[in-house]
Amino acid sequence: MMEKIFIHRILTLFPNAIARKLLLMLIFILIFWVIYLASKDHTKLLFSLENHITLNQGNIFKKSSHSEAPLCPAVSPKETELRIKDIMEKLDQQIPPRPFTHVNTTTSATHSTATILNPQDMYCRGDQLDILLEVRDHLGRRKQYGGDFLRARMSSPALMAGASGKVTDFNNGTYLVSFTLFWDGQVSLSLLLIHPSEGVSALWRARNQGCDKIIFIGLFANRTSNVFTECGLTLNTNAELCQYMDDRDHEAFYCVRPQHMPCEALTHMTTRTRNISYLSKEEWSLFHRSNMGVEMMKNFTPIEVIPCNKSENIKKNCQIGMKTPFPSGYTLKKMWITAFCKQIKFNETKNINGCLERKLIYLMGDSTLRQWIYYLQKAIKTLKYFDHHGAGIFKTHVLLDVERHILIQWKKHGHPFVTKKLFSVKDENYIPREIDRVAGDKNTAIVITLGQHFRPFPINIFIRRAINIQKAIERLFLRSPETKVILKTENTREIHQNAEMFSDFHGYIQNLIIRDIFVDLNVGIIDAWDMTIAYCTNNAHPPDYVIQNQIGMFLNYIC
Repeated sequence: MMEKIFIHRILTLFPNAIARKLLLMLIFILIFWVIYLASKDHTKLLFSLENHITLNQGNIFKKSSHSEAPLCPAVSPKETELRIKDIMEKLDQQIPPRPFTHVNTTTSATHSTATILNPQDMYCRGDQLDILLEVRDHLGRRKQYGGDFLRARMSSPALMAGASGKVTDFNNGTYLVSFTLFWDGQVSLSLLLIHPSEGVSALWRARNQGCDKIIFIGLFANRTSNVFTECGLTLNTNAELCQYMDDRDHEAFYCVRPQHMPCEALTHMTTRTRNISYLSKEEWSLFHRSNMGVEMMKNFTPIEVIPCNKSENIKKNCQIGMKTPFPSGYTLKKMWITAFCKQIKFNETKNINGCLERKLIYLMGDSTLRQWIYYLQKAIKTLKYFDHHGAGIFKTHVLLDVERHILIQWKKHGHPFVTKKLFSVKDENYIPREIDRVAGDKNTAIVITLGQHFRPFPINIFIRRAINIQKAIERLFLRSPETKVILKTENTREIHQNAEMFSDFHGYIQNLIIRDIFVDLNVGIIDAWDMTIAYCTNNAHPPDYVIQNQIGMFLNYIC
């Protein structure tokens, strides 16, 4: 209405008909011109927004500069954060604080007593042998709580045989140690006190106090200029920072930004150990060589196991989705024999090639999976190494058999990755993102291992990564249910290395977390933890005969 009155008043100013027509034409031209310009700017704005969003989605590690990083990696979505909190609370209950003032009040292997329940002169193969352990301190006093980190093993060196024992903690100073007698002959029993409960409590507290035990050093390259700066999962500094952020999974990594260089100039990384400890002097005394891995059953004589003509249960062939008990098997003449499924032996190259034909195999994880590449290249002569270029042993490794259409690829997992060797970060990716890139089908298999490089860092970082991997596997199964996924648990390592950062206790907790998070997924489990206890390797990189048996288990899952 107002517009009509406005136009009527303007027209009364121009009584001439021709002038009126010219004026109306000018008004309409002006209106169309304004509409045109507005729509053009609007389209530009929409295009700009859409383009910005697309670029952000495609670039996983957003690089931005700011002056300060949070003390802990970025907060994840509410669901993930609640899951992390729930797991942390359960672990805190399982590992309560055990403060102490002197070694004499801690668990003593010498003063503790182990008693065989229902002892016999001879045992039948397949029987279970139980031992009751009562722990005492160095003054001979009975302890009223549990939490000691123990390792049980049975073995027959002449048969090159070994198996883990199962330890049940009653949380009152007593433990039940159970052995399944898998083979006949003379069998020796062992129970090691790796850490007393007071040491376990100290390790747990120290682990979760900070991310700064490891220094990350990033190399920035810009034409002829190379600059090293400090990097990390967190950085407590006022310097300008580069932030490398995975927005979806809320994984963050930071570097101090060099002057006159963009954040994209980061090319390589290496790490060093910082001279920092969150253990007291008294606590460190628990981790002297003489106090770790102490035998608690020194005076036990070997037991005699006979066949007894007992019939064995008929087992199904090994397949994805089977629940693995503990112990999951045993070694005999250096061969791994599973306790829960029937294995096919892949001893000949012909059999292995037949299994691998037309397979795409993606190995994602640390150097214990890279060992598979090295072993397969030596064992299967038709698999040829493809030079992926790049420098160092941590570059992507690829084996190819063009005739049989076989591809096997190893790629290391994303931060944290702890090594003194310089490695490239230009193709850096977290495992969930790598899984997202796999189309998947019945001839595709993914093997994942995670753990060793996470031990020096707070446990919530490991939990977050494991949850993100679980979600990625769920997305994979939605688009390709036939794709086979196998989890290789982390293995044991040297007992006497820096316990605060690399103790097997940290690996044991991480294995519990992995099993809890992945319990409902249709995946296969290769229990490298159980295998390396049975083989008694105590090496971060197990020998070839262990790797051979891990691969044998993998072939059973995919063929």
